[in-house]
This record gives sequence, structure tokens and C-alpha cells, in this order.
Amino acid sequence: MTAHLDTIEAHQQRALTIVTPLAPVRLPLRDALGLVLAETLESRLDIPVFDNSAMDGYAVHRDDVLQATPAAPVTLRVTGDIPAGSALDPGIDSGETVRIMTGAPIPSDADAVVQLEHTDGGVDVVAVSTAPWPAAHIRRRGEDVAAGDTVLEAGVRLTAYRVAAAAAAGHNSVLVRPAPRIAVIATGSELREPGDSLERGQIPDSNSFLMAGLVAEAGALAVRIAHVGDEPSELAAELQSCLDLGVDAVLLSGGVSVGAYDVVKNTLSASGSASGGTPLEATVGFHQVAMQPGKPQGLGTIGDGTPVFALPGNPVSVAVSFEMFVRPALLSMQGASEVHRRRVTAFAATGWTCPPDRAQVMPIVFERAGAEQAEASGDPAIRVRPATHGGSGSHLAGGLGRAEGYAVVPADVDEVRVGDALSVMEVPS
Repeated sequence: MTAHLDTIEAHQQRALTIVTPLAPVRLPLRDALGLVLAETLESRLDIPVFDNSAMDGYAVHRDDVLQATPAAPVTLRVTGDIPAGSALDPGIDSGETVRIMTGAPIPSDADAVVQLEHTDGGVDVVAVSTAPWPAAHIRRRGEDVAAGDTVLEAGVRLTAYRVAAAAAAGHNSVLVRPAPRIAVIATGSELREPGDSLERGQIPDSNSFLMAGLVAEAGALAVRIAHVGDEPSELAAELQSCLDLGVDAVLLSGGVSVGAYDVVKNTLSASGSASGGTPLEATVGFHQVAMQPGKPQGLGTIGDGTPVFALPGNPVSVAVSFEMFVRPALLSMQGASEVHRRRVTAFAATGWTCPPDRAQVMPIVFERAGAEQAEASGDPAIRVRPATHGGSGSHLAGGLGRAEGYAVVPADVDEVRVGDALSVMEVPS
């Protein structure tokens, strides 16, 4: 009998149901970079805070210099200087000006700034050679943001730009959700440390490096990284150590299929415990997803509800499964407003075959034509091709390092042909 296969979307939703957003904490703004904002920030200030000069130059009565030309410059008496940070507001009579620096407050009597390049740079008397337009080079108070305007929405990650926006809006602390603390466990008696000599049947452990890196790129912290063999008691002990550490979730690779030595399934499922696994308080289901790679998946909780994500053991399966199921869940724990990557339409630069009745998630690279080439050909389309020479096989770890994204091919497509439109998730490098 053919086993039931869940859709990618159904398993994504299942993964989101086992996590909840972490409790928010208030942090100094300088400590909040990279975290997800848990409150909507309104500006406490007008931005700019006051009318100020956009140029180094001279603050003037515009009427005084309307007739200025290079051939017939207008001269004004310079009565003072206003540097940035000054609180001065000097009076300016007709025929007078004050020298002003970029960012300095505009004197109440001035209605334009003549940039330095349109003068002779005089210190006591200045010759103005170009008439300014009305309110030239004046940045008005509140023209960017008015006090009370929303500057950042809850659910966005605090990038350097957003931290700067919060600071400009007058905030020195923000409510954020902390980075989830994740335990990463690679299973498999065949795994050895990279660089160790290998005997027959042994391979380097790349999965723990891959998972820890993906966790970090998703804004979480890999606080425990471990490798265990195919003995259920060893895995159960490691999982208990993770619970004792108080991690927010556990991420495992390997041992989730139907083999006799599939340690994760043998340890965490009811059928596994009955067949010799070590009992552990767990509610973990093992599912078949209509996806290549990454068909077998495990999902549930251990202990008092700590989420567990159990992924297949082959590296490409790990990468794809993390992208489709774990990353959205980790972003949800952080309160992110967007948990799925945005997709773009790209076109196949080469063809490939697809598995029957399963969606294919193909690691791809982009072919980016230069601007001149695109203009010459009249074809600015984004084109992609498989990152690995062998397609989407779950074992093809060597080519994974070239991947720049994933093309998601629907289950009812049996072949991708050159020029076919594809739904592509770009993964920033």
C-alpha cells in the first residue's frame, strides 16, 4: 500500500503549530541589532528636528540676491558663522548674510541658502554669483517624519538601517524577541570530524556545520552542537542534556526513515520505543512529504513541550528541509511578520527531469546577463540552472556550496524544459 504523502504546505503549517513566539524583552538599542522588533515604533521627534542647511554656504534673504549672475555678482556683508550643533539664531538684515555649515539650524531671518560653490567664499564680504530658488538647500523640520508617525512596524528584523531609524526617532531602547536557543544534533555512526582520517564506510560530518550555520542565518543561536551514533540510549541522553540546558528547540539530522538503525525514529516514536528504543517523554510524529529531496520528516515535542525538528540525513535534504520547514518556524518564534522567503519568477537555462508525484526543490544558481548584454538581446529575464551536476539528489553535498536559491517545481510537472517559468526563492549570500 502506498503511504500517504503530505504536501509541503501542510507540513509547513504543522511545523508552525509546534512553536510560539518567545517572550519579548526590552534591550538598549545598541544591543538589539539583528533581533526582531516586538513593538511598533512611533517617532518621538520631527525628522529633521529643526529647519537646517543641506549645504555648506551662506544663509540669505533671497530677495537680496535675486539679480545675482556670474557676470554681475551681488555682494553681502558676512556677520557671523553657524556651525553644525550651534544654538545661535542671529538676525540678518538686508544686505547681510551668515556663513552656515551643513546640518546647522537655519536662522529665523533667512529663507534660502546659497551653496559655497556659487560664491567666492568670502569671509567678511562674499560675492554671490547665482540666485537661489525659493527655500534653496533648506531641509524643513519634519519633512522626512513627523512626530507620531510610525517609523518601524513590529515583526521586522533590526538591521543597521532600522536601528539608525529608531535612534533618529528618539528611541534608546526597544522591545524585541530574543534569539531562540537551539540544540543541533547530527546523528549517524558513520560521521567523523572533518579532517580526520576515514575508514571504509565513514564520512565527514558536514551536517552539524550546515545546521548550526543555517540556525545562525535564521537569527537563532546554536547553543549546543553534538554528534551521536546510532544507539538510542546515547541519543536519549543527549536530548535530556538539551532539555536540562533549557533550549528553545532541538534540530536533528538523520535517522528519520524506516531503516533498522534509524536512531531518531527508534528513540522518539512510540513504535521505536516498543522495538528497543530508550523511552523519552516525547510526542513526535514521523511523516512522508511529497517533496524531493526531504521526503521523510519528523516533528513534535519532547519534555515539557520543547519543539523537535527531525530532518533526513543527507546534506541537500537537510538544507532543503530546513529552508522549507525549520526556518519559517524559527522566524515565527522570533515574532517575524514574514516567515517565508519571497519568490521571484525565473526561467530555466537548462532542462531536467522531476520525480513523479512529488514537488521538487532544486538548488539553483543564477545566470545574470550583464546590463549591456541584456539590452542588446532584448531579454532581461532571470535565468537559473541546477547548482549540482546531478540535479536535486539528496546526497549531492559538494555542489550545495554553489547554490544561490531554490526552484520549487510543482508535483504535477514531470520535466522542466529550457525556458520554462519557475518559482524561485533567492537565498542571500
